Amino acid sequence: MVKSKVSIVKTHPQPDFRGVRKAVDEAISLIGGIGDLVKPGMKVLLNPSLVAPPTEPEKGCITQAEVTRAVADVIRDMGARVIIAESSAVGVDTEKVIEGSGYRELREKGYEVIDLKKAAKAMIPVPSGKVFQEIESYRLVQEADVIVSLPKMKTHDQANITCSIKKLKGLLSDKYKKLMHQQGLFDGVIDLLSAVKPKLALVDGIYCQEGLGPIFGKPVEMDLIVAGRDLVAVDAVCGLIMGYEPEKVLLTKNGAERGLGTYKQEEMELVGVPVEKVRRRFLRAEEDNPVKVEGFNLIFGGVTCTGCRNTVMSALVDMRNADQLMYLPGVTVVTGDPEIPPFVSSEGLVTVGKCVPEWKRGKVHVKGCPPNNAYVVQAIIGERAKAKRMYAEGDLESTEKKE
Repeated sequence: MVKSKVSIVKTHPQPDFRGVRKAVDEAISLIGGIGDLVKPGMKVLLNPSLVAPPTEPEKGCITQAEVTRAVADVIRDMGARVIIAESSAVGVDTEKVIEGSGYRELREKGYEVIDLKKAAKAMIPVPSGKVFQEIESYRLVQEADVIVSLPKMKTHDQANITCSIKKLKGLLSDKYKKLMHQQGLFDGVIDLLSAVKPKLALVDGIYCQEGLGPIFGKPVEMDLIVAGRDLVAVDAVCGLIMGYEPEKVLLTKNGAERGLGTYKQEEMELVGVPVEKVRRRFLRAEEDNPVKVEGFNLIFGGVTCTGCRNTVMSALVDMRNADQLMYLPGVTVVTGDPEIPPFVSSEGLVTVGKCVPEWKRGKVHVKGCPPNNAYVVQAIIGERAKAKRMYAEGDLESTEKKE
């Protein structure tokens, strides 16, 4: 059996571009190079994470421009055309992320840096999709000969970790990003993976995030580059580095079950620095700054998945950051299928997620699997105010109009 090869390379602390390029070269070399993937004249799409501000490298939110440039230079040297393309989170202006980061400088140096939200859309079929039979992406994605995922290593408030698989959501239109949350994130992202078929992943693990990632997490400097052709294996290795068992991360598990890669260590060949030498248990999203307010109740049912549990916790932290905790007293948020205590008023009940049985759903129910944080916040607040978007333009209503 041919094993999935994944490389781990350590940089020196706070590496400059020269140090990043050296690590990228080594990571690619350790997996056998990419000469069979990239040929002269090919169109290669690099998809870094430009999810939202903050854009400073040391914040660990977006893929560091030096990492993207290093990969672009490797591929340019092989005679291929490189296109750096991404669409930020729903409601986020991708151009502002580009302009506020090192990606503006890449443009000035002549690299093609594309805001996909301004690009022509295209429907891409999903053979044997579980959630989608087709997805709305972009013509550039459809036309690319090779797609390379360039994620940031981070925890995630809905998916435990976000890495090379989850990062691919940046190739979706905002409409389909929302649909994916409504109809099933953990199978929908795997549908996307199966449709766009990235050939390579190279993870920026220099400055990472733990806790309430992927935007508001705590920065962690790891000084790592991780590379491989099997995105499931790459994410499994990144999960191990962060202290997660791969089979407990739904995106990794689902990807393997669909035959898109492996998360089993015995089916991998790990090269470079051993995992044991760089492993660090990252703070989980649900462990980061819990919000406790008198008169507010939070009830998780036994069938509540990590997605809804972490979404609700993240929504509460969003409310704290937006100075909206005064709307919590008198509200009970329920996920999963718990017994609802008799003291819970139907007027103050907010149920979240598709796992709540219909007969237990309150007058206010937030659909999704899992839903977006902002919809949970708006459900809690009701008509008393508008949910504030902590990284998007304006409030939830204005964001909806833009979409």
